[in-house]
Amino acid sequence: MFCEHRCQDGCHGQTPCNETAACSGRTEIACPCGIRKQEVRCLASSTNPEPSRLELKCDDECLRQERNRRLAAALNIDPTTHTNDHVPYSDETLALFKETPTWCETQEREFRVFSQSPTEIRIRYKPMPNNQRRFLHVLAEDYGLESRSEDNEPFRYVLVYKGPRFVSAPSKTVRQCVKIRATQEAAAAASAAAVVKPPSLQETEPLNAFLLTSPRFGLTTDEVGVALAAELAEQPSLHFKIEYLPSDEVLMRATVQYSSFMSAAGIETALRALKQSVSERVRNHEIAGNVFLCHVDASDTITRREDYTRQDGVGGWSAVASRAAAKKESAADAETSPVKGTGRRLLGLRKKRVDQAPERPWASQLDGDVEC
Repeated sequence: MFCEHRCQDGCHGQTPCNETAACSGRTEIACPCGIRKQEVRCLASSTNPEPSRLELKCDDECLRQERNRRLAAALNIDPTTHTNDHVPYSDETLALFKETPTWCETQEREFRVFSQSPTEIRIRYKPMPNNQRRFLHVLAEDYGLESRSEDNEPFRYVLVYKGPRFVSAPSKTVRQCVKIRATQEAAAAASAAAVVKPPSLQETEPLNAFLLTSPRFGLTTDEVGVALAAELAEQPSLHFKIEYLPSDEVLMRATVQYSSFMSAAGIETALRALKQSVSERVRNHEIAGNVFLCHVDASDTITRREDYTRQDGVGGWSAVASRAAAKKESAADAETSPVKGTGRRLLGLRKKRVDQAPERPWASQLDGDVEC
């Protein structure tokens, strides 16, 4: 029996293992697609050439990269030219780095030296303020290292050590990723500014579809149909065609069953009746960011939709409904105002008391460190 790696413990020198005892060297395992990798102990021996080891499963990052690979193949694009924009650090790491970049850069260099050292197992830092300890914790998480805070203030310090999750340091530095993220945000802002606002409501076009915005990553139209089957069954006269739009929004177009008779206005009434239950299901199961009612024509072009700047259901319609509501409120204010010179006072009109929010227990939230 020969292991497929060279031992690192020096028990066999630099020759392949060929022992009856379990090999204590390190080997690498990967998920089925090969993107996720992790080092584990070999444990192979002449009596057990294929020991059972941890099985890594593909995660959302694997699905994202596979989707990008298929898209690049369809568009005849070399995917290697687009991998430099990947940011392996969390948003909190980038934000803390920008507060004290010089100090954070020094700590990151120490992390890289520690990661590349085969003999060092842990680093114990001197006591430091909470925000500095927090940066060490989030950076350790990005590196796949373990960390914890020990001792009480003002002697509280951070301990960083290598655990089973650690493989290697990220290929990019935090400073490089801060620049990449700034470029990405600038491009996103420019793209958002170029987006044309949806057309205003037109009373001549009845609503005939649901629109699910910001759908969950990897969500399929079949999953949408299954998740909302109970709610859609409340209107048996309607049939829903579910499909993705080029804008990555999910369109659920309602049509009348062959044996049913329902006018266009009736379809809108039925959809409004379904709106609350569908929205609750979408929100509770995190299917999408929001649900709007809209009108689509024969070419699946949205010509009317709920006001996307409002999220409050009944009050979430366009300026047409908003103006009507404003008129009602103005009329109500006029009715409740006292009439000069009559000497009459309107009873029952009390000023609503605004209770002050209880003081937050700031002291208990100042640290925020990972406990032992």
